[in-house]
Amino acid sequence: MKPSSLSLFAVTSALAGLGGAVDVKWDDEKSIKQAASTVAHGLVKYYTGNNTGDVPGNLPDPYYWWIAGGMFGTLIDYWWLTGDETYNDITKQAMIHQVGTENDYMPDNQTMTEGNDDQGFWAVAAMSAAEHKFPDPPEDKPQWLALVQAVFNEYVSRWDTEHCGGGLRWQIFTWNVGYDYKNSISNGCFFNIAARLARYTGNSTYADWAEKVYDWEKKMGLITKDYQILDGLHFAGKCPSSMDTNQWSYNTGIYLYGAAAMYNLTGKAKWKTAVDGVLKDIEVKFTKNGVLYEQFCEEHKLCNLDQQTFKGYLTRWMATTSLIAPHTSDTIMKILRASAQKAAAVCTGSPAEGFKGVAGTACGFTWLSDKFDGIVGVGPQMSALQAIQYTLVPKAKPPVTTKTGGTSKGNPNAGNTGLDVSNDKPEYKTITATDKILAVVITGLMAAGIVGGVAFTVI
Repeated sequence: MKPSSLSLFAVTSALAGLGGAVDVKWDDEKSIKQAASTVAHGLVKYYTGNNTGDVPGNLPDPYYWWIAGGMFGTLIDYWWLTGDETYNDITKQAMIHQVGTENDYMPDNQTMTEGNDDQGFWAVAAMSAAEHKFPDPPEDKPQWLALVQAVFNEYVSRWDTEHCGGGLRWQIFTWNVGYDYKNSISNGCFFNIAARLARYTGNSTYADWAEKVYDWEKKMGLITKDYQILDGLHFAGKCPSSMDTNQWSYNTGIYLYGAAAMYNLTGKAKWKTAVDGVLKDIEVKFTKNGVLYEQFCEEHKLCNLDQQTFKGYLTRWMATTSLIAPHTSDTIMKILRASAQKAAAVCTGSPAEGFKGVAGTACGFTWLSDKFDGIVGVGPQMSALQAIQYTLVPKAKPPVTTKTGGTSKGNPNAGNTGLDVSNDKPEYKTITATDKILAVVITGLMAAGIVGGVAFTVI
């Protein structure tokens, strides 16, 4: 079967009434791929960036820019696991269009509100493109590896030793809510790409920074002795002035995969202990009856649009961890298979507001029951796709390195051209008069509750 025919077959089969829901034979690789294709079709139908006059890489309101980065990371992995090239063109177009003038995933139309974690989610997707040998951009465009290196270099330039002895702030700009907050997801993005760059390139500088970020998280108590990953800390007069102890699934996932990359690279007991500790916390905190869920908000239907995407990213990083830290495979795949079966079982929504995929295949959010909960959108659809497609991981090729077939071209000096980071002080974007005016407007909207969401849980 040609790659492009996979999506066509799955969609036309559903349209013909061969399965109003997403029916899967879990011992049949072809059936899993067809199910993933149907769910992917429903996900991409939310995307408008490939429409005439729209901006490639952007999801429509009310979805934030970082979620689009998460979506294209999902579609890169969809291609890697299924071989279906249907969405490669729009994925490559988006990943290139959003790089910005400095080729660092800080496009002009996002920098007013972009945080370190927002930038990181696009870099994480680009790293997956390099690791899975996703088709390269044209030669006159920045390459996947170089894009990740650009973000890494800018993270280094923002490492803030003046407050709390290190760490990235949540926000890049002084005017954004959360500038005085250092959160685990921003630092997790830094840790994750540093560890993966170290594994991919063999360059010890990346490994040193991965260890530095991780050790800082441990020192500040954001990674506890039981390997719980807490959300973040505020610093006002002292550090910390307060801590947000909420736990979110994507925080555990991003540190799990980073630690796995470091263990794969070094073989050190420190990293195996971290992998095993974080995985154990996932089992305790983020599974119920063996199925993944967002423990803080899911059961009471309180998860916002951002939070509805979190457990999908967790499945991604668990899946890749199982490949590069194989001792985790049995535990991880048991959870992923159980979650995938529950996810597919609730892809039965029809009609569903805003859903333009195949009727009867809109995916609900919670996987804790066999009933569609009526919560639909990019988050539930993307999370279900990830859960389903990652059951294919045991037969997939592991993420490559430069020694095992990686070909993406890098640029170790990308991103922070002209910045002097020798004094170890953070560098921030230049603020213009126009920026300040727009910031006042944005801040006013946020205060009114028009923009934003739950404080310090929304990227």
